[in-house]
Amino acid sequence: MRVVEVTEYGGPEVLRVARAPEPVAGPGQVVIGVSVVDVMSIDAQLRAGWGRDWFPAEPPFVPGTGVAGLVVSVGEGVDGSWMGRRVAALLPGGGAYAERAVAGVETLVEVPDEVSSRQAAALLQVGPAALSLVGAAELKPGAEVLVTGAGGALGLAVVRLARAAGAHVTAAAHDPAKRRAASAAGADVVVGYQEVAGPVEVVFDGVGGEVGGAAFELLGSGGRFFAYGVPSGSVALIDPAEAARRGVRVVGMEQVQFAPDTFRELAGRALREAAAGRLVADIGLEVPLERAAEAHAALEGRRLVGKALLLVSE
Repeated sequence: MRVVEVTEYGGPEVLRVARAPEPVAGPGQVVIGVSVVDVMSIDAQLRAGWGRDWFPAEPPFVPGTGVAGLVVSVGEGVDGSWMGRRVAALLPGGGAYAERAVAGVETLVEVPDEVSSRQAAALLQVGPAALSLVGAAELKPGAEVLVTGAGGALGLAVVRLARAAGAHVTAAAHDPAKRRAASAAGADVVVGYQEVAGPVEVVFDGVGGEVGGAAFELLGSGGRFFAYGVPSGSVALIDPAEAARRGVRVVGMEQVQFAPDTFRELAGRALREAAAGRLVADIGLEVPLERAAEAHAALEGRRLVGKALLLVSE
């Protein structure tokens, strides 16, 4: 089967198409005939060599952690009724950039008939994260909310959910196209990073670094700061002592990291919300599997609005 490998650490050009043996489902696993691959910003960061202290794989490796497709075989101990079902699945160990992928049954989520495989792949990781973040914020109607990185896939989902909860949402993004997308998603105010003003009650920071640090300064006493994005290369620059002095609750990446049962519950909920028309993933780029380098370049260029997907088969 065809796969796309990271052949060495470096730029998007190190992604190469290769051949790999057909995978076999082990106990508690299924093999998925992949239709769509979810491309995440962290895929590009790991390809470039970031995170080596905790990411165990060394090149060559097949990146990617989310797919949608059809179950084509099941392993020992797996209910045979999964065969032929359309699913989305999380692959914590990678291996998604491929024509077939092995997934543990504990990460499988059945895709409703009303939801396309593209939407299922795009929502698989964004949906649970957005639901978790907005739920933890306990937003009240009229709450003043700031979303940084608002033109990305997760930022746009957070904007939609925060508005649905009745919050007054300011969406910040560096690019005019991203600001237009945030406005279409329901943001009350859209601004560039130099125009953000406070005070606000809740910050959803999808950028980190200096942008996140500046957003933190806009929080009033008793505010909530959710730091979940690092496209800037580092987490938000926050003084813990200052957060404590102002009574600001700072929540990190743990809010978007899930045990298998929690992931399945949230992913299933996200797809049900999509089936009901209440949640949608913005898809900004769709390219064939062999053009994965284009998706990485778009993410690194910070010009992509919404999700990037790799199309493997219909």
